[in-house]
Amino acid sequence: MKLNKLKIGLRLGLAFGALVALMVMMTLVQAQRLEALDADSKQLLSLQQRSQSAQDWVALVRLNASRALAVAISNGNPALTAHNTPRMTETSAKITELQRQLTEEIDSDQGKALLTAIGEQRKAYVAIRNAVMSTIKAGDTAAAQALVDQQMVAAANTYVMSLEALFGYQQQRVDIGVAKLTHDVRTAKWLQAGFLGGSLLLAAGLVLVITRSVTQPLARTVEATGRIAAGDLSLPVNVEGNDEMADMQRSLVNMQESVRRLVAEVQAGSDNIGTASAQIATGNLDLSQRTEHTASNLQQAASSLEQLTGTVTQTADSARTANQLAVAARQAAARGGDVVAQVVTTMAAINSSSHKIADIIGTIDGIAFQTNILALNAAVEAARAGENGRGFAVVASEVRNLAQRSAAAAREIKSLIQNSVEKVDTGARLVHDAGTAMGEIVGGVQRVSDMIGEISAATTEQSTGLQQVNKAFSGLDQMTQQNAALVEQSTAAAESLREQALRMSATVAGFRVRAQA
Repeated sequence: MKLNKLKIGLRLGLAFGALVALMVMMTLVQAQRLEALDADSKQLLSLQQRSQSAQDWVALVRLNASRALAVAISNGNPALTAHNTPRMTETSAKITELQRQLTEEIDSDQGKALLTAIGEQRKAYVAIRNAVMSTIKAGDTAAAQALVDQQMVAAANTYVMSLEALFGYQQQRVDIGVAKLTHDVRTAKWLQAGFLGGSLLLAAGLVLVITRSVTQPLARTVEATGRIAAGDLSLPVNVEGNDEMADMQRSLVNMQESVRRLVAEVQAGSDNIGTASAQIATGNLDLSQRTEHTASNLQQAASSLEQLTGTVTQTADSARTANQLAVAARQAAARGGDVVAQVVTTMAAINSSSHKIADIIGTIDGIAFQTNILALNAAVEAARAGENGRGFAVVASEVRNLAQRSAAAAREIKSLIQNSVEKVDTGARLVHDAGTAMGEIVGGVQRVSDMIGEISAATTEQSTGLQQVNKAFSGLDQMTQQNAALVEQSTAAAESLREQALRMSATVAGFRVRAQA
């Protein structure tokens, strides 16, 4: 299994876990060994205490034997006997206590057998010693000496030899315990050394393996970053595993790809900027020339517009004067229209009077007609009357002549009146037409006056507008001159941009985005 399949944290955790497990196992083994050493130490201490007790027992037995021998040799010296007897009793009590302790502490069969034999020999020795002391107390020193020589010394020697055998046995067990403790200590040391060496080897191996699993990808990553820092983006970055280094390498691959795209775009952009800046510089130069030409044309247009403004101002003044004259003409036409209206009214009245006169003439003509008829009737009646009616016939004839002349005059007057009425009608129509024409003239003059007023207002507005246009042309002239200056600055900036684009192209050209063949 490759380590780069595991995360670095998991690797370190497994390594530290293995070391911790080894340390725990080493601690458990050391604790077990320490417990064994503690048990061996306690056992050795107990054996040493037993050996010391056996040795003390031997010394006390020898001390009491010496005291008994001293009493026996002194032939029962009362002072010596009185001095040694309580001490012998006290020492015997100590021996009894030592015997009890050893009996409780010794657990081996051989030790128990030795203790049993020692107990029997002690009883025999104590019995003989008591017999000797009783014999001395009885005053039979010779018998006491004989018991000492024949039995007590031998019993004491046997007793002491048994104690020495017990002491030797206990000392042997102490030696065995010391050897076992030494062996266990040595074994613990070797185990500790083995565990320590194994831990060191395991730690060194884990450190080496984990370090190589980290440093090798890190070295490749550093090498790749060095190439990228040097501008070489052509070589790919090899990514292996799923650990943090692989994640970093994948991030480095993404960064390299992003930088490669960026550098490629910057290279293309720098080339485009160089071409565009050259075109901009050329276009700005042409624009500067055209702007200067436009500025000169604007100056000419401004001067022409200023002259036109003066002309329009004069036209506006003339239009105002014409407007005043048109107003006066309109007022005069209005007055003429009023007069014509009065004439039309008068002609209408005349026409009405003519019609009335015609009616009167008609009445006179009727009267003449009736008179003529009456005259005819009177003539007929005079003719019927004969001579009597002759004078009446003359009167009737005169009346008839008069009626005929009246009728003829009425007819002439009627014809004259009719002609007059016709002429009056014609005059009335002409006056009406003249009134209508005068109204039209007044309306036309009004419209002309309005149009002249509008022309005057428009001319005034045109004059104001031309003045504003003149100001605008002046501002446009200034702006055009400023634009010309800005175009010159833009040309210089475009030239500077082209130089910077060339420098940027030279800088970006240091990057290699594709592998060289």
